Amino acid sequence: MKSICLRSAALALVGILVLSTVSLADDSAPAPTPGTWQSHKYSFQFMGFTTTYSCDGLADKLKKLLLTAGARPDVKSQPGACASSFGRPDKFARADLTFYTLTPADAGAAGGKTVNGTWRPVAFANHSPRELELGDCELVEQFLTQVLPMFATRNVVNNTTCIPNQESGSVMDLKFDSFAAVPGKKHPAAGGG
Repeated sequence: MKSICLRSAALALVGILVLSTVSLADDSAPAPTPGTWQSHKYSFQFMGFTTTYSCDGLADKLKKLLLTAGARPDVKSQPGACASSFGRPDKFARADLTFYTLTPADAGAAGGKTVNGTWRPVAFANHSPRELELGDCELVEQFLTQVLPMFATRNVVNNTTCIPNQESGSVMDLKFDSFAAVPGKKHPAAGGG
């Protein structure tokens, strides 16, 4: 009789734990918030000491940073006008960027197509995203000051320290929350873009 009572109590406790876990999971998932797409065009010129990029290599890295930061998947990052030929390092590498970021919609704004968005954590560090290396430290610094202000962000914590002309001693550590489209859904182009 005692073992039946203990077994019943244990099952009741497991049931309570399962229900509370489901409840916690539901509470921790942020509710989608309506947002609107904002169009951006920017000519990014890299100025660094440690790493030299080809214009196409810079364009590829910037595309990865834009997508990781929450830009819409139709990012265009193209090599800019460079003195060096395709694939060759250029001290003044450039890339022309065309991308959309999601901004929380004003509660009182009328009209306009909205998309469900949510705040999500983003981190730039060595191998986060995978293609990012310590030599990209100055690129992350410049992305932070030149491009990240075009995103809706909050809780920005920058512990990045780049030592010119060397990777040793440099630290890449940038974290922020970015307002981005809810993953897994088709997001139509805004205004035909």
